[in-house]
Amino acid sequence: MIGVFDSGFGGLTIFKAIEKKLPQFDYIYLGDNARAPYGNHSQEVIYEYTRQAVDYLFQAGCDLIILACNTASSEALRKLQQEYVPKKYPGKNILGVIRPLAEAASLMTKNKVVAVMGTRSTVESKSYIKELQIQVRKIKVVQQACPLLVPLIEENWEKTPETKMILKKYIRPLKSHFPDTVILGCTHYGWLQKDIERYFGKNIKVLDSGKIVADKLAEYLLKHPEYAKKTKSKPKTIFLTTDDAKRFQDSAEKYLGRKIKAVRIILNN
Repeated sequence: MIGVFDSGFGGLTIFKAIEKKLPQFDYIYLGDNARAPYGNHSQEVIYEYTRQAVDYLFQAGCDLIILACNTASSEALRKLQQEYVPKKYPGKNILGVIRPLAEAASLMTKNKVVAVMGTRSTVESKSYIKELQIQVRKIKVVQQACPLLVPLIEENWEKTPETKMILKKYIRPLKSHFPDTVILGCTHYGWLQKDIERYFGKNIKVLDSGKIVADKLAEYLLKHPEYAKKTKSKPKTIFLTTDDAKRFQDSAEKYLGRKIKAVRIILNN
């Protein structure tokens, strides 16, 4: 079973692509909507929230967890991978989204100017700058923190004029650097993908985070078949949220285009 974790609705943009690419597996999707957004918290708090989610998903039977959250990937992934998971859950693993997106951007860019939109925490961590500079030594990375976008998406305001106005203001300074490639450094922003593409213009490529992560996961499972345990019966997906289940269910159904059943849980120590 594969777990997909995000601070809220954003990870659905990753999960949808993963499920389409790899429909033969069982999944648990967990959104910590009650404590979203993660991007405005300290590194210590983000780590603790992510650790609690990892505990829950591994104890629920997952063999592999995808942190479909850029903030958790930048602030908690390495410590969890190197210290926590090997000791407490040997034989299991956890992956993030930053490395596959950085790798894709480094291959995509022609003029070596990449723009990153992200939460304040992800931007301040400089995780994308570090990963991109590993891939391409001489590369210019311009970043823009977009702290208002996640709360707006969590409140289902993604199609409102206010959100579009704020989005344009975040994108304008990035365009002044003439990037040819854009990384959406927060999975929530996938809900705004079409608007973001329109505001950047047709000559600037906005990466499809879900497809990239799904393709990389498929490659990873081919190399690590111990995590690729196909279900013997019809594949199933469990949807969990730490906030109102009906509200999560309604939003997830709208994005996924199908009926689901969401269950509320509580994450703790």
